[in-house]
Amino acid sequence: MDRRLAAVLAADMVGYSRLMEADEQGTLARLRTHRIELVDPSISKNRGRIIKTTGDGMLVEFGSVSDAVASAVEIQNRMRRRNSDVPVDQRIEFRVGINVGDIIFEDDDIFGDGVNVAARLEQMAEPGDVCVSAAVYEQVSDRLEIGFEELGEQNLKNLSRPVRVYRAVLDEPAVQLVDPDKDTTEDEETAKAKVVKPTIAVLPFANMSGDPEQEFFVDGLTEDILTELARRHELFVISRNSTFVYKGQAVNIREVGEALGAQYLVEGSVRKAGNRLRVTVQLIDVSNDAHIWAEKYDRDMDDIFEIQDEVTSAIVATLPGRIEASQQEGLERKTPKNMAAYELVLAAKVLHHRSNINDNLKAQALISRAVKLDPDYAHAHAWRGCIYGQAWGYRWTEDVEGTLELSRESIEKAAELDDNDADVHRLMAAVGILSGDLKRARYHQERAISLNPNYDLSVVQMGELLTWMGQPDQGVEWIEKAMRLNPHFPARFWSHLGKAHFANRDYQKAIDAFLRMPALDGLQLVFMAACHAYLGDDEAATAAADQLRAKDPGFDADAFLDTMHYSREEDLEHLRQGMAKAGLA
Repeated sequence: MDRRLAAVLAADMVGYSRLMEADEQGTLARLRTHRIELVDPSISKNRGRIIKTTGDGMLVEFGSVSDAVASAVEIQNRMRRRNSDVPVDQRIEFRVGINVGDIIFEDDDIFGDGVNVAARLEQMAEPGDVCVSAAVYEQVSDRLEIGFEELGEQNLKNLSRPVRVYRAVLDEPAVQLVDPDKDTTEDEETAKAKVVKPTIAVLPFANMSGDPEQEFFVDGLTEDILTELARRHELFVISRNSTFVYKGQAVNIREVGEALGAQYLVEGSVRKAGNRLRVTVQLIDVSNDAHIWAEKYDRDMDDIFEIQDEVTSAIVATLPGRIEASQQEGLERKTPKNMAAYELVLAAKVLHHRSNINDNLKAQALISRAVKLDPDYAHAHAWRGCIYGQAWGYRWTEDVEGTLELSRESIEKAAELDDNDADVHRLMAAVGILSGDLKRARYHQERAISLNPNYDLSVVQMGELLTWMGQPDQGVEWIEKAMRLNPHFPARFWSHLGKAHFANRDYQKAIDAFLRMPALDGLQLVFMAACHAYLGDDEAATAAADQLRAKDPGFDADAFLDTMHYSREEDLEHLRQGMAKAGLA
């Protein structure tokens, strides 16, 4: 038996029994994800040791009171952000109590009055709160940048004396105070190189119908576009209050752009003719009045609100890609050493999408510099994880495990910085797929969709994930939805669709999808060969197999199959047999 002074953190999950009764499997999966990605890493980072866990709670020992409070505040702040878009009755929330005192350590467990006080503080805490004893408050109130609200002396269950209790104010994360003797002057070059995202303003659409009753539709469409674009964390979107002052006015694009501080403007019009409605929209580069993109949408007016949703989805799914393409053109005239963090991320994305080892290595260098220039840029960390995840997935690295770990760390850092970025969760889902943890991937995939349902890359990845999980019919639906959302979708969407049709045993549709691609890589040739073989076209199957061997003379069927992520053995066997029929296995 050992006795020493320590900080004790007691935590439990609110409404555990109710959530388990409603959805046992889903609740356990979500709780496991929160533990793996947030709770346990925060405890470890702050030098805590989990003593024991129950189904809905845990007891943790810390050598430092500051570490215990910092960990608790980080967990609760990030859980609040994670729950911001989750219905109240489905939220996973924790209550936390912290005390410091003389603790008895015996047989990998802890006992004593100090533990009992922490447990009672946890029980009196509200969902999402951190309650601490006066002993804890006195040690951290001047050492952590966090406020506390005094709750007075409380009579806690089974304790003979009252305990003075304080509740942490969780508006901001807990941060250790800066050492006054440390020089914190930021490097001037780094400060100038921090991220500057493209800024976009959506002007009120013009009602060209001469019908005042259409005004509600026009304003609603503009507001919906603004709201949906604001979900894209890689853009700065000018607010409605700033743009609607121009409603009904003829404007000078450059003057408006300068007044709003916007690099890009969206303007459009709505015209009604009989039972038809035409919506036109265009994206303009303010600096040179150039029209980057324009589109028109003709719809029957059977359901005005359905039209509004459909057109909004199409516009907001397309616009960010057009802006990014415009930005990429300017990068060709710049050298990496002169790029800021945003531009470095953009250039790294271009290289990443080329999907070859040399460009991946270049992308690693650019994205690492972006992170160094702006360590708080969540999008840079997320794409760093994606780029290193690509290197791991294709085995373009000698340090396979180290590369995967770097990928995970980068994306988890992105989530810590911005847990409400759809792209962050999309990429966390991608890493889950790559590492074979499809349940974890499903959690992040669904969160990405909830944060931005019109993001074509999230939508298409949902189709991929469902295909891997043995639901290719639903996978096809999601992939085709992504194609409708963004008519300018990347060519690789056809590859995802082909693989989904193959898993659904619809070989001709799979072939038709693959043939829509400008060129076929090794993966697509394998699936093409298998499709032809299953259809009994031995000549076409042999041709695809020969084309594959010409591209990759050292093709290894077992190594290829190891890169597949099917959750059902029957789906993997289905591919293996198709390859064998084509002479590839």
